[in-house]
Amino acid sequence: MTRGLVIGKFYPPHRGHKFLIETALAQVDRLDVLICVRPDQRISGGLRAQWLREMHPSAFVRAIDDPGEDDNSEFWAQYTAQILGTVPDVVFTSEDYGEAYARFLGCRHVMVDRNRTHVEVSARAIRAAPLRHWEYLEPCVRAFFAKRVSVVGAESTGTTTLARDLALHYDTVWVPEYGREYCEKLQAAGVDLWTYQWRSAEFTEIARKQQEMEDDMAREANRVLICDTDVLATEIWHERYLRTGSPDVGAIAAAHRHHLYLLTDCDLPFVQDGLRDGETIRQWMTRRFEDVLTERGLPWVKISGTGEQRLSAAVAEVDKLFEQCARIGAEHRFAR
Repeated sequence: MTRGLVIGKFYPPHRGHKFLIETALAQVDRLDVLICVRPDQRISGGLRAQWLREMHPSAFVRAIDDPGEDDNSEFWAQYTAQILGTVPDVVFTSEDYGEAYARFLGCRHVMVDRNRTHVEVSARAIRAAPLRHWEYLEPCVRAFFAKRVSVVGAESTGTTTLARDLALHYDTVWVPEYGREYCEKLQAAGVDLWTYQWRSAEFTEIARKQQEMEDDMAREANRVLICDTDVLATEIWHERYLRTGSPDVGAIAAAHRHHLYLLTDCDLPFVQDGLRDGETIRQWMTRRFEDVLTERGLPWVKISGTGEQRLSAAVAEVDKLFEQCARIGAEHRFAR
């Protein structure tokens, strides 16, 4: 049995890494992939390992502590043999250190795409500007880097219309409101929603499903994911119906902060669609959104006016988000 090895930071994994690992998998019976992890890295080793296992299910992937010694191939050869409990037959790298590293290990070395002719990108470039290098990322990694924009607001304030229009403008996907789907199912089952006694556990279920849908659809996003409501909104709906907060829903919301919140104003006429019952409290809910977003220090903007005015204002805010990301990326590259 031929045993191969690929080692690196994979910070983050990209199409170049994928080409390296696929090349190695085609030439060995077993491939070990070691992810070198340091405490100061923003993406955890566990998450990187999860991504690589999804991308390469036949490889044996594990995260290991990175003790430094970057230029010491002899140290890394000894450390690798200790980690693996054996010496591989062949090491696959795309770096100049590979030959010395393999020699100290006592195995063969295969250089793969050293000049980056197959995949012209580096993990450093991606970290600096992930949105600019989107085509080099797999869906699971894209979900991590996608900018998430949440459209929130009271009933009949145009959240769904704005979410759809934004997704169309940016050629991306949008996440529908699961709470509405939940209500439609209740109504279809013969439940009178105007007299229905809501339970806290239902809001927890809605929050979990909403977040699950969001995380799944983030894989399909084109740099930005538009969300028609989110778990923070579910918190406020819980307050509305049960007159109190929910620790469970609050915990889910606290763990998921969006990059931008667009709060739709209640300056549109109320439209009854057979499900809505909050015409008289739209102003209260709008103020509650304002208070919560402000208290938590979340980035938000109120969107008012007609449909065209709302879309124009929302696009301007999302464009600012992109510009900020590009500026940070440029500063990062300059600093290095």
